[in-house]
Amino acid sequence: MRIPLTKYGWPQVAVYPTLLVVAMLAVALGAASRAPSWAIVATEAVLAVILVWALMFFRDPLRSAPPDRNLFLAPADGKVTDIEQMPQSDFLDGPTLRIGIFLSIFNVHINRAPCNVRVEKIAYHEGKYLNAMNPLSAKVNESNTLTLVRTDEPGDRLIVRQISGAIARRIVCEAKEGDTLRQGQAFGMIKFGSRTELYVPAGEQTECMVRIGDTVKAGTTPLVRYR
Repeated sequence: MRIPLTKYGWPQVAVYPTLLVVAMLAVALGAASRAPSWAIVATEAVLAVILVWALMFFRDPLRSAPPDRNLFLAPADGKVTDIEQMPQSDFLDGPTLRIGIFLSIFNVHINRAPCNVRVEKIAYHEGKYLNAMNPLSAKVNESNTLTLVRTDEPGDRLIVRQISGAIARRIVCEAKEGDTLRQGQAFGMIKFGSRTELYVPAGEQTECMVRIGDTVKAGTTPLVRYR
């Protein structure tokens, strides 16, 4: 039976819930004779909520990517916070469309390939931990930049950036240079609040399919379509 928790969450997915269960047992066994019942119940309720959240954070729901290979799918769950058309970017030559997605602590945090790609280059950069809602975080925060090449036609380059947030301190990327990823395939995660960006070539051949404020799901929500 499939356990719906991501392997990218280890060891936290085992350590944090275990510590919370131990704390709940300690409260139940050690405080019963010294604290009022309402205080024990309140404490246990708070710990239980934290336990559920800790498990939910590392959830790994099944996702089925749409079969349309002309789509760029969302590389992360969350809310679209910014969409920018740029004449040039630091990562792609020529006009570029950049879409930024903010992941709250309640979103699924697994990153997925937006289309069928080959991993050309991966570049990790140390940095700060600004709030990921701030677009400036994309420039100064800890980040991991994946340069990808479509394995379908047209064979364009695109970029997926994993960017840490104010809480996140750990970027996980299982993909390696030279790997091929299928559309919607999971390749990593960012732990505890973060930001993910997609850069694709812009022009008459590409159509942005989302607006600022839209909620998206990794591996299922189309962000951009080739006309």
